[in-house]
Amino acid sequence: MKILVLATDYSRPDGIVSLHYIHTRNRWYLQKGIDVSVVSFNAKSDYTLEGVKVYTLKTYEKQLKNVSFDLLISHAPNLRNHYRFLKKYGENFNNVVFFFHGHEVLRCSEIYPKPYSFVKKSPIVSVVSRELYDLFKLRIWRSYFSKMAYKSHFVFVSHWMFNMFIKFVKVDRNLINPKKSIIYNSVGENFEKVTYDTTKEKKYDFITIRNMLDGSKYSIDIVTRVAKNNPEYTFCVVGKGKFYEYNKKPDNLIWIDKNLTHKEVIEMLNESRCALIPTRADAQGVMACEMATFGIPVITSRIDVCEEIFSEFENVGFIDNQKEEIDIEPIYKKLNKPNQNKNEKYFSKNTIEEEVKLFYKLRGSQKA
Repeated sequence: MKILVLATDYSRPDGIVSLHYIHTRNRWYLQKGIDVSVVSFNAKSDYTLEGVKVYTLKTYEKQLKNVSFDLLISHAPNLRNHYRFLKKYGENFNNVVFFFHGHEVLRCSEIYPKPYSFVKKSPIVSVVSRELYDLFKLRIWRSYFSKMAYKSHFVFVSHWMFNMFIKFVKVDRNLINPKKSIIYNSVGENFEKVTYDTTKEKKYDFITIRNMLDGSKYSIDIVTRVAKNNPEYTFCVVGKGKFYEYNKKPDNLIWIDKNLTHKEVIEMLNESRCALIPTRADAQGVMACEMATFGIPVITSRIDVCEEIFSEFENVGFIDNQKEEIDIEPIYKKLNKPNQNKNEKYFSKNTIEEEVKLFYKLRGSQKA
């Protein structure tokens, strides 16, 4: 099987990581014998990364547009790149699979929370422009997806993501239902193979790890509030940002101003009794899934998508984001159960492997 993958950006051999969840999938496809080619719209030159061939749009137009691919895969499609490509070259493909990961089919002003007060505000013109763009984007996709549904398949990373797609894109549910799949993102390989070490001495009671602290969806203000309300416990926050330059840090909260590798994440989780990962908006929340799969007790937010994602995890508890005073102790004690079996819901065999099965099924259903 030969597939072509469309990506707005892509990880590079020089160590720059971008939209790495696409590369994780592509490596798995290679292992399953699928010939994978990628068009990265941001690429300046062609390259190969861990066996995956990555091309510029120019290379596709000059060398690949006449190559026969079994499937075209579009991850997080946008209008500027994916839509233009599809309008120009879509007829070259008998089967198109769209993967929806988040903002690409959402009305962002309704889903994402207001930014923190210290974050530089966008001019009113930019806010209005973003809102108008979202309305335009959704109208274009509604028309295109409706017309192309006959040769398309739509993959959503959660049931919540699918429901938001229906709400905002407003495509006929009866048209999409037979053409859709819910396939969750997989966790990193390390989180499949390694299990939380309950015997290691703990430095922290609760740990929060985020790449960026200053996005309000990541809820560092809630972590800080919980720490302030529970002074008998030690909290650790790891991540880059300026949040604590503008907000008072409780004495029982330690802030480590850095980003971590997967190996370092596992080391710090093993030094902690529980992960505290609240959120205001997520299509799935892969980092929290990785922690829960690893086996550490996890406390996250009681919002629809989190309740869906963690419905089968005995080591996950919930807090209410709006509650001013959150007593963390009874939630943690309920989760602190030793020798739990590793939950395999987000292992590659139950996620990316399902994508591979879908691809072969779609290829087999093509008319000769």
